[in-house]
Amino acid sequence: MNIRKKLRSQPEMHTGALNDILFILLLFFLIVSTLANPNVIKVSNPKAKADTKAKQTVVITVDKAQQLYIGSEKILIADLENKLKAYLAKETDKPSVVINGDSTAHLGTAIQIMQVIKKLGATPVMAVDNSGLR
Repeated sequence: MNIRKKLRSQPEMHTGALNDILFILLLFFLIVSTLANPNVIKVSNPKAKADTKAKQTVVITVDKAQQLYIGSEKILIADLENKLKAYLAKETDKPSVVINGDSTAHLGTAIQIMQVIKKLGATPVMAVDNSGLR
């Protein structure tokens, strides 16, 4: 009769380091997700000598195909005044509208946008990229 107990070790995995790695990955993705803006339309802005800073109420983007966007919503130039009225009606102080234009966009389109903005009583601001300056 064999009364002796068999000594069996239970296999165990140490997960301390895995928890640290998962925490760091979670932190990384949280930070990156706050920095990433999905409503950005890529344009190459013209260069300027001075920086333009203004409180951005509305951002209008003109891409190289002369298509207009308010935020990330594509609009026609004929609908610009009606769409802007809705955005500017929410503002209490004098609003400013920032125009992001591609460097190959026509100047006439930007001038039409500025005329509509001034007609609605807002301040037009043309966004330029001064990163190439020394």
